Parts: sequence; structure tokens; C-alpha cells
Amino acid sequence: MKLRHTAVWVGVTAVALVTTSACGADSARKAADAVDGTEMIMAALARATDRTEEVGSAQVDLTADIGTGTPVSMDGTYSWGDGYAFDVEMDTAAVQMQTLQDAPTTRMLFVDGAYYYDVDPQPSGPLAGKEWMKIDASAVFGEKGAEALDGSAGTGSPAASMRSLKYANDVSDLGEETVDGKSTVHYRAELGQKELGKFADAYSGEDNPFNAMTGGVDSVVMDIWVGEDDLPVRLKQDMGRASVTMDFKKFGATAAVKAPPAAQTGDITEQMKEMQQG
Repeated sequence: MKLRHTAVWVGVTAVALVTTSACGADSARKAADAVDGTEMIMAALARATDRTEEVGSAQVDLTADIGTGTPVSMDGTYSWGDGYAFDVEMDTAAVQMQTLQDAPTTRMLFVDGAYYYDVDPQPSGPLAGKEWMKIDASAVFGEKGAEALDGSAGTGSPAASMRSLKYANDVSDLGEETVDGKSTVHYRAELGQKELGKFADAYSGEDNPFNAMTGGVDSVVMDIWVGEDDLPVRLKQDMGRASVTMDFKKFGATAAVKAPPAAQTGDITEQMKEMQQG
């Protein structure tokens, strides 16, 4: 098995997970200072945060760009009510996975801190006779970054993203806009390294391939469009050269995301780590 064009599909994998930036509790005091003069904005974002946490899941359309000039689209479901997980379909050619999947689209899961790709069984190697390829998040974000984005804690999810807004140093109301035919209010927030807290490990570090792909991340800019029902309609995040835009199509009532059977799964985590080191 040859892992060709790894930068593209691993990069998209990373961006699909990090649709958010959560912060450490040590930022709470600074957050209190940051809301001075922006009480109305923060109150609106707090309502949206509560509503997002309540619904627990959503059907989404997502576009990921890792700075190659060719954004990759995917669609599926994200859930965060009982741990963070997603189940999406992406264009096989766009992420250059043709050597592993003949079908025009490739299904990708994230559950229990690991990625799973629906691939064609390979003739040899760890994917011989296997229908799923597994990669632990530590092979993409490094050990510390993966710990910070531990899916079992619900971090990395849209709800966590909403919670992180209260720690931003710079939050602004950009006015009313129509998105996907819905009336929204557009807000923007910027989070620096200090506001990211321990989650800065997900964006930086020598053993972090995502850091190399994005060119390093000193700050994260988040744009959020909130609808009249206090739920997000669109969430956009810029991280160095990478960006991700998530459009929420429908909230709640999505199927639970479960890991594929172990007997059908080949784990290439260590191969990925060795390749990154090389």
C-alpha cells in the first residue's frame, strides 16, 4: 500500500475536525474584561451557544481549504451531544484518494478520537481485505494536540466553538445578512494563542503535521451567522493557510456515529507517523 498525496487528504481530515477553537479556563478573567462595551453581542452569542448545545447534532455542508487553491466539499452529519463525532462524504478525486477508493465519493468518520475512511480492500499490507482505514488523531495533530481535541470530551465540536467566543479579545457585529435564504446577524471574533489555551497544541508543535500544512497558526478568526431562532446558519474559521466553512442545514435527529467493526478495519496510524517523521 502506498499513501500517495497524503498532504491533501490528511489536511482535509484535519480541517474537518478542527471546525472550532475552545479555550482554557484560565482565560475567564480576560473574558470578563473583553465583554466591556459589547454586552449585547455577547448576550446574543450566549443564547446561540445554549441553543447549539441543546440540539446536539446537525446535518451540514462543509467546505475545507488547506491553501492548495482547490477547496474540498463534503456533506453529512456532526454530533456533539454525547461526545464529538462526524460522518461525511467527500469527493475522492478532490482529496486524491483514488489509489485507495474507486468510488467517486469517500465516506469519512470521526469517532472516539480516530478517523475512519471507507476504502477498497487492498491486496497486501495493513489494509489487506479491509473495508475501513483507521488513523488516530495523534498522527495528524501530534500527541498533545490530539489530547486537547479529545472527541470524548466534546471539544472540537460546533458547540465548543460557540463556547469559545466568550474568550475572544475582539468581537464585532457586522450587521444583518441573508445566508441560504435565511435572515442572519453576522458576528466575527478573533482568538489569539493565549485565548486558545491548551488547544493551541492542536495548531502548533514540531510533531504536528497540521501545523506544517497551515504554515503555523498565531490566531484563529471565526465568523458566525446566527439566525432568528438563535441557531448558527453558517460558521467559518480561518487558521493560517487553512479555512473551513460549515453550513447548518438541519439540527437534531441525526443517526449516532459508530466506529466500524474492528475485523473490517486496518490501522495505519504508526505508518502515518513514520511517514510524517520521514
